[in-house]
Amino acid sequence: MDNISNAILALSLIIIMFGMGLSLKIKDFVQVFRRPKAILIGLLCQLIILPIVGFILIRVFTLSPEIAIGIIIISACPGGPTSNLITHLANGDTALSVSLTAISSIITLVSIPFIINLGLQEVLGEGTNIQLDIAQTVLQVFIIVILPVGLGMLLNDKKPNFALKMEKPVKKASGIFFVVVLLFIIIKERTLLVTHIQEAGLVTITLNILTMSIGYFLGYVFNLPLKQRISISIEGGIQNGTLGISIATILLNNTAYAISPAVYGTLMFLTAGIFIYWSNKQVAKQAQIT
Repeated sequence: MDNISNAILALSLIIIMFGMGLSLKIKDFVQVFRRPKAILIGLLCQLIILPIVGFILIRVFTLSPEIAIGIIIISACPGGPTSNLITHLANGDTALSVSLTAISSIITLVSIPFIINLGLQEVLGEGTNIQLDIAQTVLQVFIIVILPVGLGMLLNDKKPNFALKMEKPVKKASGIFFVVVLLFIIIKERTLLVTHIQEAGLVTITLNILTMSIGYFLGYVFNLPLKQRISISIEGGIQNGTLGISIATILLNNTAYAISPAVYGTLMFLTAGIFIYWSNKQVAKQAQIT
């Protein structure tokens, strides 16, 4: 997406993150860190399992070097604010999702260059030393995620009745925003999709579905509550396609490397929409049982 589209998306996410904060309290984050099992499993999915799956897929599928490197790039990227929005709409543990985004965004300042350099050596037989702009990355996470969520939580603490009244309208607005973004991306990137869907579509959707499934499965195996399993599934399988495109075009200076992140960033909204529908059904079913 171009700079104007990215700016509109960022502003919209800031507003939605503020709305998410209206439904959160400090105790929600305290509970997450008091029982860090969910955070550790989430980080395992994001930082270790996801790249491993990416490297396996570029060996299993017959891919051009550009598509293969694009898969490695997206496998190295954290979830970002979009995963927080999807978790919120899916009735997952939002506090866990925001915590994972904040922590993984810091860790990936080191892990992204390492994973991508390893991928370049694997695919091209040569390495390069890419470096992320640490200040810019930290500032982006702070402005788009941490600050608006914190302000929403502050308003929830000071004006709980107002926050309660706003919670449902904001969630509905978030759902509308999600659908609008999905339609916008499909329309805007239709040429890219038609041109590259055959080459990059199957491997990117496989990466997306596999990592989401593994995240949910591990949450089930380690006996995590349903809402935390939902969060880990999304955080492990919904990656920051915009960051992947930026790394490909700016840091690696090769637009062909951006094809996989761009296709992934479009298709993940389709699987996310299906997962949101399914997870809401599961949460509602559990609520009836309890």
